[in-house]
Amino acid sequence: MLTLDKIYQAAFVLKQVARKTDLIYAEKLSGDNDIYLKTENLQVTGSFKLRGAYYKISQLTEEQKAAGIIACSAGNHAQGVALASSHMGIKSVICMPDGAPISKVEATRALGAEVCLVPGAYDDAYAHACELEQQTHATFIHPFDDEDVIAGQATMGLEILDQLDELDAVVVPIGGGGLIAGVAYVIKMLRPEVKVYGVQAERAAAMFQSRREGRTITLDRVATFADGIAVRHPGELTFSLIEQYVDDIVTVTEDEIATAILALIEKQKLIAEGAGAVSVAAAMFGKLPVHGKRVVCLVSGGNIDVNILSRVITRGLTKSGRNATLQIALEDKPGQLEGVSRIIAQCGGNVVSVHHERTDASMPISGCYLRVGLETRDFAQIEEIKAALTEAGFRLIP
Repeated sequence: MLTLDKIYQAAFVLKQVARKTDLIYAEKLSGDNDIYLKTENLQVTGSFKLRGAYYKISQLTEEQKAAGIIACSAGNHAQGVALASSHMGIKSVICMPDGAPISKVEATRALGAEVCLVPGAYDDAYAHACELEQQTHATFIHPFDDEDVIAGQATMGLEILDQLDELDAVVVPIGGGGLIAGVAYVIKMLRPEVKVYGVQAERAAAMFQSRREGRTITLDRVATFADGIAVRHPGELTFSLIEQYVDDIVTVTEDEIATAILALIEKQKLIAEGAGAVSVAAAMFGKLPVHGKRVVCLVSGGNIDVNILSRVITRGLTKSGRNATLQIALEDKPGQLEGVSRIIAQCGGNVVSVHHERTDASMPISGCYLRVGLETRDFAQIEEIKAALTEAGFRLIP
């Protein structure tokens, strides 16, 4: 049984390895809401997963430690297990999906673990890890559906209550459910009036759908860049705790996650991975009844691949009206491009790319298409530029 005593013991054990991450006020991040960020992206190994992995491994017997450790992970749990096992001198083998970000794979190896890449998603890596467990008799360290792992993650709830006296709600990312199960248990045991909300990626919403059906379900597939929460089947233990202690679960889209990552970079100078930003996305896009409330959003990790980050930033800029592409039908004669750029400049836009198309069979022989990439302030400025171009006689192509 999960108990407060076990969680307090986990907090004591973790003092020697895990940071008590800062809780920072995020002014103007989400309208009139008072948003605070629990910055687990600044945790050792870049994610909260170290908490549960380290505490679980610390509770193994000497015989179990000698037999070694097996784990499966999309990246963050892998790094937590690798660090913990290295600290304790234990051999570890980590099964990871072959699509896991290269940065997470290399970081896991650098921490001393043997990495086994498995074709497919997290659940395929899990199945292979279970096979290895049977073959080697090593101890399997589950990433979320384990009492000791949940107790380790729950220490974050103790820290939040210690760091903020007046609190209305806590918003937590969900993959398999270990983090929110532990945090919700602590919050409801010590401050039952505080709401606990979970957030999943819309395209990996196994716990969201399980909650609605009243039983754990398995998704056919998951497709999200928030790889840290891309789980097809949630935990049975975590599901039971979530049913008991979590007030509601919502989902966010890929574009909303990208916009939240961009907002954290620009407004808070924080790097979050997709899984770590879903809580902020839910608050920013009004998915939860937290208007005017004091809300803690858990930024659960910051281990995002830099190649993905560049694409996420571009998508976030587009979805927030900071980037735009306009296609304009022109007569193919001198001065047209100059006229377009002058109008854009007068409206305060900045041209960053130009493509001139004269070979499209659908256009008039004397015509051409101009595709212009812009940097803009917001959607209002984009509409201002469109209106000015239309008023000047240019025809915009939808």
